[in-house]
Amino acid sequence: MTSKELAKLAIEALEDKKAEDIQVIDISEISTIADYFIIANGSNKNQIQTMTDNVSEVLGKAGYPEKHIEGYQNANWILMDFNDIIVHIFDKENRIFYDLERIWRDGVMIDKESLF
Repeated sequence: MTSKELAKLAIEALEDKKAEDIQVIDISEISTIADYFIIANGSNKNQIQTMTDNVSEVLGKAGYPEKHIEGYQNANWILMDFNDIIVHIFDKENRIFYDLERIWRDGVMIDKESLF
């Protein structure tokens, strides 16, 4: 499975649990850590953890278990590392505070629909 296909699966899993403001940044030309960052937020701790669980389950069933997860207990910023893609799930306040879209602005913002 390509990193693009993996990103599509992750986006579908996030959308299935009503993730808000899903953004995709192609960082393949500026970093070796991954090809894509997928950034989304949820409205509360339970929803954020549910989105995380669904991404983990969907990608795991596809043969891509996460390499690492951080932040699950606090659920204000959860980072999920799947090697080729990294999924960031925030609460609204922390998403604004950390502003990954600005930090990684050298990457290419991709319209998520263009992945499909």
